[in-house]
Amino acid sequence: MRKEQPFISIITLNYNQTDVTCDFLASTRHLKYRNFEILVCDMDSTIDPTEQINAGNYPNTRLLLAKANLGFAGGNNWGMRQAKGDFMFIVNNDTEVTDNLLDELLKPFYQDETIGVTCPKIKYFDQPNTIQYAGFNPMNNFTGRTTGVGVQEEDKGQHDVPGTTFGAHGCAMLVKKEVIDKVGMFPEKFFLYYEEWDWSARILKAGFKIWYTPQAVIYHKESLSVGKANPMKVYYHTRNRILYIRRNAGILPLLVFTAYFSLFALPKNSLGYVARRQFKHLKNLWKGAAWNLYSSSHSAV
Repeated sequence: MRKEQPFISIITLNYNQTDVTCDFLASTRHLKYRNFEILVCDMDSTIDPTEQINAGNYPNTRLLLAKANLGFAGGNNWGMRQAKGDFMFIVNNDTEVTDNLLDELLKPFYQDETIGVTCPKIKYFDQPNTIQYAGFNPMNNFTGRTTGVGVQEEDKGQHDVPGTTFGAHGCAMLVKKEVIDKVGMFPEKFFLYYEEWDWSARILKAGFKIWYTPQAVIYHKESLSVGKANPMKVYYHTRNRILYIRRNAGILPLLVFTAYFSLFALPKNSLGYVARRQFKHLKNLWKGAAWNLYSSSHSAV
């Protein structure tokens, strides 16, 4: 940091959700920390959001119009390349901020220069006393799965101790520019899902800490962009779960994961989709798995 009040670039994506994005922008009016810019990166929405966003007269806000949907990873990277901040606050548009959010997320950086990323406590917008994220447990490289700390728990202060965590949440993370200069940005090969885990793994390997900051709170409306049961989500979750393991696990975990996924996870999920007559989901499950077979034979991960 080059000054006591570093400049923060708030980066959020919009894709056919301009009303939701405007609600987010309206919530930023209440931020006590004011040394920031907001970059709204539109991913080629069907209806141009320019008029609606400009009509809101949101302070310090720039609308950037992409000519294609670059995905979560590519869209945020595109925004970061045009940002001016000492810090990048990557945040979902389906969130609403609290007034001291940025102040609290900045504090750990002053106390420990090895901290590269801070994440807030994330709670559900519709259930404001229920936790979605209070840090992550380690990724299991044998299954390609992890669990969040405090998920679905009533917030009684049981997760109010700050500290290191194993992964940053893509919903909301404050990243110092030094991390980006040293590690790079999101891996765009992922497009959507697991990209924050791959980035987190690289950040940790570079010697930075990822810090859970419970005094900072944000409210998340969750899964508005894709939807919890969307077939596209099945495709990218499957594809990128395998891709993450290929890129980050050692030989033994990769062999165990391959056996586990082929003999248990893939048949189990396939039977479930057949039983529920969700044939698009079934197709995308196998399509996501097949993508990795194709990519492994044509290019490096």
